[in-house]
Amino acid sequence: MDVVPPMVVEPGAGRPSAIKAVPIRHPGRWVATLVVLAIAGGLVYSLLTTDRYHWDVVGQYFTSRRVLDGLVETLKLTAIAMAIGVSLGIVLAVMRLSPNPVVAGMSWLYIWFFRGTPVLVQLLFWYFVSALYPSFIIGIPHGPAFSRSTNELITGFMAAILGLGLNEAAYMAEIVRAGIISVEHGQTEAAQALGMKRLQIMRRIVLPQAMRVIIPPTGNETISMLKTSSLVSVIAYTELLYSVQLIYSGPSSVGAFLQIPLLIVASLWYLIVTSVLTVGQYYLERRFARGAVRGLPPTPLQRLRRYLFTFHAPPPAPPPPTIPPGRVGGPR
Repeated sequence: MDVVPPMVVEPGAGRPSAIKAVPIRHPGRWVATLVVLAIAGGLVYSLLTTDRYHWDVVGQYFTSRRVLDGLVETLKLTAIAMAIGVSLGIVLAVMRLSPNPVVAGMSWLYIWFFRGTPVLVQLLFWYFVSALYPSFIIGIPHGPAFSRSTNELITGFMAAILGLGLNEAAYMAEIVRAGIISVEHGQTEAAQALGMKRLQIMRRIVLPQAMRVIIPPTGNETISMLKTSSLVSVIAYTELLYSVQLIYSGPSSVGAFLQIPLLIVASLWYLIVTSVLTVGQYYLERRFARGAVRGLPPTPLQRLRRYLFTFHAPPPAPPPPTIPPGRVGGPR
């Protein structure tokens, strides 16, 4: 067996010099930054110096009553359509995962049809459905019945809700199904061993854990629904886009070329509402991420506070360990 001689540090021996780290240069990053800043600067300069944007008209109509009324209608359409889509989507997802082939097949057929046809076509279909069914009748054959004109029941608002909500349900069904199958199957088996029924397992075990997967795409669908609601302008429903169209196509705006300024007004409101929904989606994802990650990501306010009020340099690295003079064998 070989004997390793002990390490001896001479008294008064100097500490080894610190490593001099040379940062790696990234010239490509600087070039990309300059190119992006040049393009952004050119766009900003064009926005500020081109008179044809008519920013005075944008400021005049930004908070006008007609535009704000259209914004309220857009928010109503988004909220109601998403409520229908989420509720019906959960039912369709559970049906799709059902062991009953008839129930699962009907769910698949619904999803196939509503995802396979454009939402604009569905809006027009519901708006003109009275051409197929002039009256809506519910009752018992040769007995009492309730009859109502289809035009009275399917108004522009109802056609918009049906077109947007039923179409959204097909997409939400697939999102919910993906969240459900992401939960480990062993938890379902453990719940069944405890005597829980299928609906109890779905409500108390599976869905609460699946929300972590369901929330992000649902937030994206909500933002998409906000913008998709502009399609109902084709059935003359006065949401945000149709409101500005009525303004720039009115008799007082003929020859004034107000299309671009008023479209900018609508775009700004869409951006504002989308930004609010994005922040809400972030906090919702952060809440449902508890228990799945070790540390929650900082909120936007926490990041801003850290960037604005943290000026000190990172703490220095601790000095390397030294061996006292006269000690033989090194640290133990």
